Amino acid sequence: MSGWTVTGLSWRDGTPRLTATDRQREHARELTPGMRIGWTVAGPRRCTGVRGTTAPRGCPYRELVAPAGRSSQCETCQRADPGLALARDRILDDGRSYRLYLAWFGPGLLKVGLTGEHRGPARLLDQAAPVFTFVGRGRLPAVRRAELTVAQAGLARERVPGTVKAAAWWGLPEVADRRGELLRLRAEVVRLLADHGIELFPDGPLVDHVGLLGLADGPPPAYRRITALTPGATLAGTLRPAIGSHLFIDPAEGEPLLLDTRLLAGWGLAGGEVAGCAGLELLPCARPAGPGTTQDALF
Repeated sequence: MSGWTVTGLSWRDGTPRLTATDRQREHARELTPGMRIGWTVAGPRRCTGVRGTTAPRGCPYRELVAPAGRSSQCETCQRADPGLALARDRILDDGRSYRLYLAWFGPGLLKVGLTGEHRGPARLLDQAAPVFTFVGRGRLPAVRRAELTVAQAGLARERVPGTVKAAAWWGLPEVADRRGELLRLRAEVVRLLADHGIELFPDGPLVDHVGLLGLADGPPPAYRRITALTPGATLAGTLRPAIGSHLFIDPAEGEPLLLDTRLLAGWGLAGGEVAGCAGLELLPCARPAGPGTTQDALF
């Protein structure tokens, strides 16, 4: 990619793709483990427009957005974004079918949510869910009520912060344990939703993506999390498997880097020969010293 503006990372057909636009067309590049990258970031960072439609629309004002923010949209485009409107309950019913899912991110980290049936598991991969299952389907109002019922009963939360997810990567239990916790949750949820107006899947498959996300052996014991990019910043190294929207990059020297690609969206990006990594704001992260260290304290 040369002279392109990054619009984000998304999963399609089980593969992560980094997308970028030159305002005339969109380009998507698959990101595979072992791929070597050499990127130079060009500013200023500008709004990426409205996503979640069949034809993404660029921002008509080319608004500047905060260099360190995880949102790459200006306020106008956020208001017009259908995905955000759905998340903020501004869409009551769009005539489509939705699925209710349960996702497991680590011991005690259980999430309930909904996704468009046409998207399949893409939303769960975007969120880097190690294990998940679909537990029901129906129109948006009914599935949204079911989601709220599960959350209000305290069985699962509606949101799991990204830093909490990342802290849990160091302590993922064996397959039987993580599946068992999700199976117990599903049984409780199915009982709770027995009288709700959605079709329930009491025996649907549990999907385990730990291997696909490269987490079978956990993350590196120590790494540096990129908290902000600056104009002229460079990234060079070898990619590990993508974890949702996150990329672990092994540079030529030093500890691995963890990049949340939401920080990359809105920046110009040029490929080529890059000597090393520079222009990055970094936060050291390390495996907890022992059981007394809490996940939240890591960040």
